[in-house]
Amino acid sequence: MVLAELADRLRANFKTHKTNSAVAEGRSVPGGPKLVLAKPNTFMNVSGGPVAALLRFYSLEPSRLIVVHDELDIPFDTVRLKSGGGHGGHNGLRDIIAATGGGDFTRVRVGIGRPPGRQSAADYVLRDFASAERAVLPNLLSDAADAVELITTDSLAAAQQKFHSP
Repeated sequence: MVLAELADRLRANFKTHKTNSAVAEGRSVPGGPKLVLAKPNTFMNVSGGPVAALLRFYSLEPSRLIVVHDELDIPFDTVRLKSGGGHGGHNGLRDIIAATGGGDFTRVRVGIGRPPGRQSAADYVLRDFASAERAVLPNLLSDAADAVELITTDSLAAAQQKFHSP
């Protein structure tokens, strides 16, 4: 959903790519860096292969990669940013780390909060958003897209300062 927001901003359309992904390319500001937005055509748990193939195709080091992902350990409607680290139990990150040879990439962590009661994490992340969440979802998606743009046009530190401040 964050990538769809970014593609709209770039006026770019996703197209089938030989890396088993849908890819959209564009610049967020004239003369700025080219952004390659990619959505693997695989299940999240096995997204590492397409991500590694994209890095090879575009001749990029993993340190240039920004992964946008949901995060159970962050409250809903919160964006947190970091570089490097482990997978923290996130199977998609686990697969990307294994396929790229390490966790040296930037993460835009979109908070979805913990499941209520005894609901399984898998069921929770696959469910539709509750009506109260749908009301604020556009702002959350916009914030996450803003974070990606700020990382690419300024720096991770600048984006962290903006999104981690109270």
